[in-house]
Amino acid sequence: MLEVIVHGAVHEVRLARAPANALDTNLLTALHAAIVDAPGNGAQAIVLSSALPGFFSGGMDVPHLMALDFAAMTHAWRQFFAACRALAESPVPVVAALGGHAPAGGCVLALCCDYRLMARGNARIGLNETQVGLAVPDAIQHLLRRLVGPYRAERLVVAGAMIDGETALRLGVVDELVEPDELPARARAWLDGLLVLPRAPMLATRKLARADLVAALAAFGDAELDAFLTQWNEPDTQAALQALVARLRK
Repeated sequence: MLEVIVHGAVHEVRLARAPANALDTNLLTALHAAIVDAPGNGAQAIVLSSALPGFFSGGMDVPHLMALDFAAMTHAWRQFFAACRALAESPVPVVAALGGHAPAGGCVLALCCDYRLMARGNARIGLNETQVGLAVPDAIQHLLRRLVGPYRAERLVVAGAMIDGETALRLGVVDELVEPDELPARARAWLDGLLVLPRAPMLATRKLARADLVAALAAFGDAELDAFLTQWNEPDTQAALQALVARLRK
C-alpha cells in the first residue's frame, strides 16, 4: 500500500495501492503518518512518488467512499485533508514525482508539495472534480491559484480540465518534464540542490514562502467540510458519482 525507501538524507514515499493508487482511508492514514514521521526518522527531504506505472494517484477512491456510512465517509475525507496539511506543513522540502496520471485528489497532493516533476508521455493532471459532480473548495482552488494565477485557475477548475504534461509545464502546474526512467533521480537531484544550502536559513525562508498554502488548508475546518459533504449528497452529485462508479466497474 505504501513503501518508504531511504536514499540517505532523502526519503522516498511511494504510493503502492494497485491498480491506480486510489486514496482510501487506510492509504491516507499511512501517507499522513509517513510524511509526519519522516523528519524524525532522519529525512532532510522527501520525494512523494508512485510504485505503479501509469498513475501517480487516481484521487479519492469513490467506490470505497460510496460504500461507507456517513461517519466513515467523513473520517475518510478528514484523513485526506490531514494528508494534504502534512505535505503543506512538512518541515522539510517535498517533491512530487508524477510518473503517471494525477486527477482530482492526486493533483491536490502534488499541489501541496514544494516542486512537481512530471514524466513525459500521455499522463494528465488536473482538478477534474466538476466533471464528476463535486464542487472544489476554496482551499484547494488556492493551491492552484498560487501556481497559475486567479484567472487561469478559474478556467481550469470550473471546466474540470485534465491537461497534458506540456500544457501543465507551460501554465506552471508542474515545474519540469522528465523522461520516465530519469524521474526518481531527478527528483532527488533537485532536493540535493536545496540540501547544500545553509540549512536553517533555507528552511526558514521556505516556511515563510509557503505560509499562504498552510493557512489556506488550515482554514478548511469543520464548517467547510460539513458544507462540502452536504453538497456530496445533492442529487446531481450522487448521479454523477454513481455514473463514475459504473464506469470504473467496467
